[in-house]
Amino acid sequence: QIQKVLHMPRSTLSARLAHLTVSDIIKRIQYSKVPGRYEYRLTERGIELYLVMLAMLRFGDDHLAGGQLPPLKLVHATCGHQCRTETICSHCRKPVDPLHVTYRDGPGAGWSVAPVERQRRRTSGVDAFERGRPSSVSRTLGILADRWTFLVLRELFFGVRRFDGFSTRLGIAPNILTDRLNRLVEQNILRRERYQESPERFEYRLTAVGRDLYPTFIQMLRWGDRWLGFQPPLILQHKICGHDFDAVIACDHCGEAIDPRDMRYHLNYPRL
Repeated sequence: QIQKVLHMPRSTLSARLAHLTVSDIIKRIQYSKVPGRYEYRLTERGIELYLVMLAMLRFGDDHLAGGQLPPLKLVHATCGHQCRTETICSHCRKPVDPLHVTYRDGPGAGWSVAPVERQRRRTSGVDAFERGRPSSVSRTLGILADRWTFLVLRELFFGVRRFDGFSTRLGIAPNILTDRLNRLVEQNILRRERYQESPERFEYRLTAVGRDLYPTFIQMLRWGDRWLGFQPPLILQHKICGHDFDAVIACDHCGEAIDPRDMRYHLNYPRL
């Protein structure tokens, strides 16, 4: 079934399934007495990745649908209503905006010099992730899945704004950094602001669209803190209520935290 949708070589698919199994994202279940016949089910760890995907889906629906209907219509079975998910503070239940969040080091905090790594070409665009079906998650991954783009955005959320700051923190080649910054400006994720006339220098700031990527980053943070076996490197505090918080994905109709098992969907495109 997976191969039919993705048109993926069997060897590649087998390698990916094996990696996800070793990472405890999925588990193999034998469904036939014939040896080698397995199906794959999400583990608890894998099921919680759905919340990260919901954050990416919301961003893709809001900013990457190109004026068309979002590919999926979500329904929250708990309240029975159509649902647009939102990321809220676990304490005050108000929506989370990066402008209203501060942070401090957690027990797992640390700092190291960026390793020297081979500079790679930019990851292929959205077509590489949208294979087989239209997807707001895939469209968001088309922005985030490139390693350098992800790291540049991460540093922006830590307050880095200038070329030299990105270069020092990330150990990134100047031509690659220039390419990623230009691309993010073209995508309306960043805007340039000149801070020096001669020589001309710019700093980079997140647009309102760029700030909407914040829920995806803090959902990844939450998932990693819970499932990857290390002490939390960051503690987030919500300025609105003054409390430390976890990022909760909630239904925008009933306000309840979403359990992935309680979500249903309808396709806004022909079933494959």
